Amino acid sequence: MPRLSLFLLTFLLVSQTEAQQPDAVIRSIFNEALTDTTAYHHLRYITKKTRGRIPGSREALLAVEYTRQALIDAGADTVWLQEVTVPHWERGEEKAMIISDESGMRELTIAALGLSVGTAQEGLTAGVVEVHSFDELARLGKEKIEGKIVFFNRPVDNTLINTFAGYGGAVNQRTQGPSEASRYGAAAVIVRSVTHALNDFPHTGVTRYAAGIKPIPAAAVSTMDAGILSEALKRDPDLKLHLLLTCKNYPDTISYNVIGEIYGSSRPGEYITVGGHLDAWDNSEGAHDDAGGCVQSIEVIRLFKKLGVRPRRSVRAVMFMNEEMTGTGGREYAARAMERGEVHYAAIESDRGVMAPRGFTFDASGERLMKLKSLAEWFEPYNIRDFDQGGGGSDIAPLKQLGTLQIGYIPEIQRYFWYHHSANDTFEQVNIRELQGGSASMAALIYLLDIYGY
Repeated sequence: MPRLSLFLLTFLLVSQTEAQQPDAVIRSIFNEALTDTTAYHHLRYITKKTRGRIPGSREALLAVEYTRQALIDAGADTVWLQEVTVPHWERGEEKAMIISDESGMRELTIAALGLSVGTAQEGLTAGVVEVHSFDELARLGKEKIEGKIVFFNRPVDNTLINTFAGYGGAVNQRTQGPSEASRYGAAAVIVRSVTHALNDFPHTGVTRYAAGIKPIPAAAVSTMDAGILSEALKRDPDLKLHLLLTCKNYPDTISYNVIGEIYGSSRPGEYITVGGHLDAWDNSEGAHDDAGGCVQSIEVIRLFKKLGVRPRRSVRAVMFMNEEMTGTGGREYAARAMERGEVHYAAIESDRGVMAPRGFTFDASGERLMKLKSLAEWFEPYNIRDFDQGGGGSDIAPLKQLGTLQIGYIPEIQRYFWYHHSANDTFEQVNIRELQGGSASMAALIYLLDIYGY
């Protein structure tokens, strides 16, 4: 096509879109998202070809290159990689075996916690002390803990309808438990998987060793086997557990955030960021956590370009690296934005799975919150109604120091922790209509934020 004709076609598309009423633009966004399969093919590739893309891994770099090209194909005006320092941790071998005069020997299904140290090559064998809280651990004290394997077995509270609240009430056993147990001389830690599900999938996740505290080996055990170990301890309090972990920490290495941008038409120096995290645990395809969020962010670029929606502000889709381990991707993005004096108007994070869209949370109050909540009327035809006060997400949180409005994408959350951080988080667990409903929701919200300036 001649250059002039192409220019005129683009101009007409943009002019036509700008002249449309918001409801017509939003309808076109949903129609395109729900009838196109580009995002689904992206998700299949990322989950199946870069499975286990833990920061510092070859798989993570393959995912970086794939999403870079996906953003180019989506039509981003510019695409670049942003260097990020990340940890390099490898899982290795992991085994746990109950040894009991009462119950005999039984292997447990476990997964080492991220950044855990390993055992000796021959493993370690010790008695087990079951606890449900840090207060209980303190009451037992060094006399009863030293040399033992501490078994944290506090379940997620399934009576809480907000599953993230349930998760939050149990996750400190994983993040802080190993350091707390080490204070009393524990030899290692086993943590009940932080999930609402009762199954044989161990759910891993990072543990954080406190400064000045000796790191000890730590692993998650499946909820099914947590029950088995607890019952075995009731029958034989003197049973032993043999634990072998060959995980190892290596020096930090380099990976990348992947960024694609559409230039704003009249306010190009103001930015709206939408993103998810590209890294995933090495025992998982990471479909819901968080390849889906990345694919939805790429879709925002593709939808705007395909439909000729030209925002006033610049829009960036960011695939953050290293959310799961130490969060350096989000901090690096904010630091570079601050160095350049960028104005970041708003940021949306999709990191709660890609089930059916329910709405958004806004870190705002007063009149601004009321205006943002009023945007819900545009989404009622799509059964998206939950516009509430709340946070954004860990990767966009560092942007708050720039005065950036924090927005969290909220899908249906009842099933999310069935998959989270486990081998159960696969491509097959994602429904394309739910995935694309989220893509369209975020694109529509960005469009509305841009034109109304709330």
